Amino acid sequence: MRHTILTVPGYHGSGAGHWQSWLEGELPEARRVGGIDWEDPLLARWAGEVRREIDEAPGAVWIVAHSFGCLASVVAAADRPQKVAGLLLVAPADPERFDPLGLRADAGQGLSLADYLPQTAFDCPSILVASRSDPWLKMPAARTWAERWGSRLIDVGDAGHINTDSGYGPWPQALELLAQLRAAADTPLGAIASRKQARRGRMGALARLRHQTRRLINGEARVPSRP
Repeated sequence: MRHTILTVPGYHGSGAGHWQSWLEGELPEARRVGGIDWEDPLLARWAGEVRREIDEAPGAVWIVAHSFGCLASVVAAADRPQKVAGLLLVAPADPERFDPLGLRADAGQGLSLADYLPQTAFDCPSILVASRSDPWLKMPAARTWAERWGSRLIDVGDAGHINTDSGYGPWPQALELLAQLRAAADTPLGAIASRKQARRGRMGALARLRHQTRRLINGEARVPSRP
C-alpha cells in the first residue's frame, strides 16, 4: 500500500542544510508540502496547504513537521483523521507567539493561536520532540501540549530550536523516531479510512480558523485585550 511522508517546515522554511531536507533525501516516499510562503506565517493558509497535500496523497500520510509547521500540521490532521497515520512534531512554535494574522508583537495581548489548535488527543500516534533551550517554546509549554494531544514527549536536552543554527543538519534520530512512530500505529496503512471520518463544514478545525482570520482581515472582529 502506497503511503507518503509529508515534511512541513516552519517559519522562514528549511534550507538545504536543514535536517528536514536531509530526511527527504533519505526517504524516497518523502516530499515537502508545497504552496506555502515561508515568510508569511498565516496559519489558515499553511494549514490549508497541508490539508490539500493530505487529500491528494494516494494513501496514508505520515507528517514530519518543524516549528510553525507543527501548528499547521495539527490543524490539518484534526480534519483528516482518516488519512493521517502519525505525526512527528519537532520543536513546535509556541502558539502564544502568533495570532491568526501572523507573528504577534506582544505575546500577552489579544488573540493567540492556542485557541485554534486541537484541544484533545489525536486519533493517530504522535511524538513531540522538545528542547530545553528552545527560544520558540519553553519546556513546560511543550509538556502541556504533549499531554493535551496524547503525544509521547521526547526531551532532547540543550538543542536550541533543533534547526540548522543549532547544528541539526543530518539527524539520524529523526529516522529512528519516525520508525518508532510507525511501529506504534495500531492500524495497517490503508485501513485508516474505514474507521475514521473526515471533519468537514463549520465544525472543522481549519474552518474555524479561516472564519476568524477572514473576520480579522475584514475588520469585522476586534482583537481583545487580555488582562
